[in-house]
Amino acid sequence: MAPSPPQSKLRAWYQALRPRVFTATYVPMGLAGIIAINDGVFDAVIFLLALIGTLFLQSAANLINEYADHRRGADSLKQAGQGMIIKRKILEPAIVCAGAILATLAGCLIGLYLLAQSGPLLWLIGIGGVLVAITYTAGPFPLAYNGLGEIAVAIFMGPAIVVGAYYVMSPTVTDARIGELCLISLPVALMVSAILHANNIRDMEADRAANKRTLAVIFGLRFARAEFMLLVIGAYISQCLVVAAGLMPPLTLLTLIALPEALRLIRIFNTSAAIPLLHQAQGRTAKLHGQIGLLMVVGWSLSLVLPAA
Repeated sequence: MAPSPPQSKLRAWYQALRPRVFTATYVPMGLAGIIAINDGVFDAVIFLLALIGTLFLQSAANLINEYADHRRGADSLKQAGQGMIIKRKILEPAIVCAGAILATLAGCLIGLYLLAQSGPLLWLIGIGGVLVAITYTAGPFPLAYNGLGEIAVAIFMGPAIVVGAYYVMSPTVTDARIGELCLISLPVALMVSAILHANNIRDMEADRAANKRTLAVIFGLRFARAEFMLLVIGAYISQCLVVAAGLMPPLTLLTLIALPEALRLIRIFNTSAAIPLLHQAQGRTAKLHGQIGLLMVVGWSLSLVLPAA
């Protein structure tokens, strides 16, 4: 067999890294950034380093997921999905594993530098993030295989990133402000969990065959559909409550522009079992997450320019 051209290899790595779901990093980082600007503590260099470090850890988690799912046979029956470059024999498992190790080390090195610039709270967030990245699909008790995927993602791709990114820019942040940051990040946490859950609904039968016990597999399709609806609608409800509490400016409710798409996606997941359509809807859920995050940041930015708004 002739070796793959460099362009094909680059495309394979691009697919393995799954950049379509990098919104899971961009959105909470963007939210942390605009809050820091609002509070007068924004540091562009530290923020950029935190963004790069988080992207490295998310990339590591995606590569570990690719490798671990292949080893466990979880991708053998999948009809659609991101990555699957090992299943398609585009990249060797050992190469993907090496990439995951390098990405983890890069994220940890940046994290150690940021730790030296901030304080002990980052130990908790950083170590937790690395452990989740590794144990999400690997290890003796993989989170995604035991119904804990949505919870882990909601915590560490929501409040943990928002609080962590803010903290490295303002290590003297008070406990009360940390609590407020957690509440502000609730809509982000619920929407990023919805991305993963959409993936699990699409892959239910393949996951069941591989003994991957996601919440969708454990509780069945009816529960899974209700959970998707609660996550998406819950993101909007939680944001409205946060705005009502005065923790977010009203202009962040620009996110309501994307509500029709949210309702369309709920309808698809409630009525369809067609894998190609569910695969498309999963991608649209990731885009919705990105749109909500962007509209939230834009609305907050406008409120800074127009204080009376």
